[in-house]
Amino acid sequence: MREALRGLQPSIHINVASDGDEALLFLRRKGAHATAPTPDLIFLDFNLPKSDSREILRQLKEDSQLGLIPVAVLTTSDAERDIYDAYESHANCYLRKPIDLDAFLNTIRSAAHFWLEVAHLRAETAHREASRVHLL
Repeated sequence: MREALRGLQPSIHINVASDGDEALLFLRRKGAHATAPTPDLIFLDFNLPKSDSREILRQLKEDSQLGLIPVAVLTTSDAERDIYDAYESHANCYLRKPIDLDAFLNTIRSAAHFWLEVAHLRAETAHREASRVHLL
């Protein structure tokens, strides 16, 4: 993921959470993450350790502040049920992880390009020199 996002313009600040519990603490600015920046885009792995990714997605989208952040679900699954669950929980897109490294890099770069450069997000993101991406 870092390799895929490295070198994109405008520059991208990446924050990584190792599991769903840490992700929620970061996004809610709790504990050691009290000064954490609000991301412009979240890549959510649908197979996170410790927490149910679907529940994390639901919590994010039900939050009045966090719910405005685009969430790109990233998974190896192409199961119809997983796709349905993601969109029912208000994921902004569902990305299947390609096995081929070049295809994976292209998928991540394309999604980041769309959400950070093509789509119009919140007004405050338009004035930043760098985008903020959170990887879960």
